[in-house]
Amino acid sequence: MNRSVLARFALVPLTVGAGLVVPAVPAAAAPASVAATTEWYVDSANCSNNGDGSASSPFCTVSRAADVVQPGQTVLVRPGDYRESVVITRSGTEGAPITFRAVNGPGRSTTVVKVGKRRGANGSESAFTLRGVHDVVLDGFLAFGDGTAEAVLVDGSSRITLDRLVTSEYDARGAVRITGASADVTVSRGAFRPGSGLVVDPGVRGALVTASTFTQSGITVRDAPGTKIVGNTLETDCALAVDVTGTSPGVSIRNNILETATGPLSDAVACEVPSEATAIAVSAGSVAQTVADYNLIEPASGGPLYRWSAAEYTSLPEFVAATGQGAHDIAATPWLRSTDAYDRPYYEIAPNSPAVDSADATAEGVSRTDLLDNPHTDDPAKTNTGTGSGYHDRGAVEAQGPVTVKELPIRRKAGGTHLDVTAELSITTAWTTDGPLGKVSRNWSDESNRRVLPLGSEDHRFPRAGRVCEAHQVSLNDFRQFRETPTTTCLVLGAAYTPVSPKRVLDTRAGIGGYPTVPIPPNQAVTLPINPLNGVPEKDVSAVVLNVTATQPTSAGFLQVYPEGGPTNSSSVNFVAGETVPNLATVAVLKTSAVVIVNKSSGTVHVVADLQGYYSASGSGFRSVAPSRVLDTRSVGGSFAPNTGRTVDLSGRIPSGVTAVVLNVTVTEPTTNGVLTVHPYGTAVPTASNLNFVAGQTIPNLVMVPVVNGKVSIQNVSSGRTHVVADLSGWFGGGATDVFVPYGPRRIHDSRGAAGEGWPQAPFTSSGVPVSYLDSLNKTGPVPTAVVANLTVTAPTRAGVLTAHPNGSVQPTASNVNYVAGETASNHAIVGVGEGENIVLFNNSSGYTHLIVDQAGYFIAAAS
Repeated sequence: MNRSVLARFALVPLTVGAGLVVPAVPAAAAPASVAATTEWYVDSANCSNNGDGSASSPFCTVSRAADVVQPGQTVLVRPGDYRESVVITRSGTEGAPITFRAVNGPGRSTTVVKVGKRRGANGSESAFTLRGVHDVVLDGFLAFGDGTAEAVLVDGSSRITLDRLVTSEYDARGAVRITGASADVTVSRGAFRPGSGLVVDPGVRGALVTASTFTQSGITVRDAPGTKIVGNTLETDCALAVDVTGTSPGVSIRNNILETATGPLSDAVACEVPSEATAIAVSAGSVAQTVADYNLIEPASGGPLYRWSAAEYTSLPEFVAATGQGAHDIAATPWLRSTDAYDRPYYEIAPNSPAVDSADATAEGVSRTDLLDNPHTDDPAKTNTGTGSGYHDRGAVEAQGPVTVKELPIRRKAGGTHLDVTAELSITTAWTTDGPLGKVSRNWSDESNRRVLPLGSEDHRFPRAGRVCEAHQVSLNDFRQFRETPTTTCLVLGAAYTPVSPKRVLDTRAGIGGYPTVPIPPNQAVTLPINPLNGVPEKDVSAVVLNVTATQPTSAGFLQVYPEGGPTNSSSVNFVAGETVPNLATVAVLKTSAVVIVNKSSGTVHVVADLQGYYSASGSGFRSVAPSRVLDTRSVGGSFAPNTGRTVDLSGRIPSGVTAVVLNVTVTEPTTNGVLTVHPYGTAVPTASNLNFVAGQTIPNLVMVPVVNGKVSIQNVSSGRTHVVADLSGWFGGGATDVFVPYGPRRIHDSRGAAGEGWPQAPFTSSGVPVSYLDSLNKTGPVPTAVVANLTVTAPTRAGVLTAHPNGSVQPTASNVNYVAGETASNHAIVGVGEGENIVLFNNSSGYTHLIVDQAGYFIAAAS
């Protein structure tokens, strides 16, 4: 063989200490155990010595996994260089083997699983040793022998499969050795690089070598009856290809391509010592019951095609006549083509090769797929001369016809939840096949590792809303070659809302939420974990809605409420010394599944948080509407009496089926201090609060409250009277379909400017604020239908009201923030988004004021 050909192969109600729990659930399961898992993971680059073998905490070595794996389990080994010698001592069962699988990446050597200590000066350790075991599968490894050791040693073992194995070069004693009276060992779809190839030792019975390639190496069978050598491609460069020695009766040698000449593959030439270039040699003690047929032999070496018993045959007709073997053999140029495939080289056959559609499909040991995991394929331009189906090719790799790959962008799954998607890939070929063609390597954006799958459609549920992607690479060669860049498509998914009866999850005055009964010191944080909500695991929660109250502050300041690990440049609750102030907060849930509340003041403050609801895959969609006044006790009904409640019937304003409504509720003219609680109609008044007020104060707060029979209840928890105003700005359920995308907190407007040199908003004027959203730069993402944000008024020169509404709409009479001169006030808001993806802020005041908008996310129309 021409060395330039070889060179092209590159080396290839809550209790104290709880988080947000509704209702309580059993404790989390223990780490992965032998009884609890079907898969173990190994990752040399991202592991811990204390790893438990799970996907998130893998073992560092294959040997560690080999110590714990049980029948029916699989060890998945991620790409890396494992400088170890793995001794497998555990067995599977015939119906539940133990499997070690290399999760190879597409193409290059950096994405291949390599195992072995390499060639030490006096080393003698194999990459894998299987001794006295049974029912074990090794799949996809690149194995290195150490010094004089084989890459893989199978000793006294049975029902062993070595699949898709790639061996190192120049292993002194053979890349793979099967010895010690082993039985039923299969070597399939392997790639044997230069060296001694594969050795089957005395006493071994029923070995099978199939669909494998041998480069400058061959197969030796010594006193091993019943060995089957079927459908392989051997290129030996002037050396013996298949050598059956000693007493090895009943060997089957079928469907192989044997290239023993030298020079270019397409124009082979004779060897300097032709006698050493025999294709098939069978000893006298092995000819009984041995069959050689349907092989394709390159005759250009000048050496014997066969050495059968003691006789050599350079002529195929002569061999057939003398032995009765080889009646369907072909002596001709096989037209092999080498393929640059990094660590996993292989040979293809050209369309004009006599190997095409000429093999014995009924031969015992024929592989279900070829070396590249592709089906047997019928070339319509070729006459089928083989047996069985008639269109199996000789050698390890099937010729494939032209194909068309159809790749569709990911899309929402029809009939699924809001976070279910579908990816679809298909391949068509004009040639008949006996199985699926091609595979796909896929990563969903919430997965850390790729998976290899058949082409077709795959459904996937993302745990959280946001921008999600799918990346894939299609391969027709088992990823020995690949696209440099995966094909990636993305879309934006939103989550649906589930309201809950208000539940207190944090109260630093009472120790609820795991924080001691002391106020929060200046610039200190409280971390509130998100535990399962109504049985929904925290990893599947996209955002939570909390009513957060600052109380008993000793100095002016504000609270920051944000997801742990997320941005922090926002404010949620602004307060002055001695004031009690509530505000709603919508908080994304990130990887750590916790909410952080920080006291940004020079004094101490107590904090109370009440859970109102959460966003996840299942729940209700949203509809935003122009704010409309649904309650004003100043004009209808009179003020609330002390410690009394009132029902607000919304059934004429909302459709049937509504699960929750969004109300901006304002307390005004209270005669004493107190609390206002908004809760589902017909339920007991909870301990949670929505508005805290003092005598004479006007204060609003956004409320998201469950609806029962189209009604909600409002309770005045105070010894005085108070007026209440409520504006309806949207609802969940009742056919509403918009879904929520967490996107914040992020400051999208601050009239003070980056350096504090901006201009305040003038009296009775409006300003437009562009809403930020995913992919807004390229205008490729779905545009917001409504924005969820915290609106803050600061440094106002006169008392007034701030109103937010969609750009292009009529300014409503409703209010979002009520404020007095010199005070900083804020309120959560859900505002419809209008023309140009903008909202409008109207300063309804005779004075100037600065305005700040901190976005928490936005709603989009549900993707189809």
